[in-house]
Amino acid sequence: MNTSKNSRPKLRPGFTLLEILIAVAIVGMLVGLAVTNTDKILGQSQEGVAKLFVNESLKTSLVRYRIDLGDFPSTDEGIKALITAPEGKADRWRGPYVEAKSGAVPIDPWGEAYQYRYPGTHNVESYDLFSKGRDKNIDTPDDIGNW
Repeated sequence: MNTSKNSRPKLRPGFTLLEILIAVAIVGMLVGLAVTNTDKILGQSQEGVAKLFVNESLKTSLVRYRIDLGDFPSTDEGIKALITAPEGKADRWRGPYVEAKSGAVPIDPWGEAYQYRYPGTHNVESYDLFSKGRDKNIDTPDDIGNW
């Protein structure tokens, strides 16, 4: 065993306390930013879900309904016609065209039923299908529709 006065014990590699504190501070700031922006992130997600539902999911169901019955449901029949056969049309109706829990009309991310008009006011040759949006009022700028 060779022991000399000049030999020092080998230092083990690792992080210093200062480096650990800086890393914890950075992670804390990132978490703080994420928490304060959660409402914006989720709000955009809700709008995206409504747009997808209006422009894709229900559009397909309405086209299938039109193929079977020859026309879109009337405003009075509404989206409910995609779930249960309208009066006097049961012989041609091949639905349900939309999966619905206990026969309920689909609701948007804000808990309101999707709105339907045929003929539409925005799409005169077709139908208007829309969510009332965050403010839950019809015909306001935040409505999410197929126009």
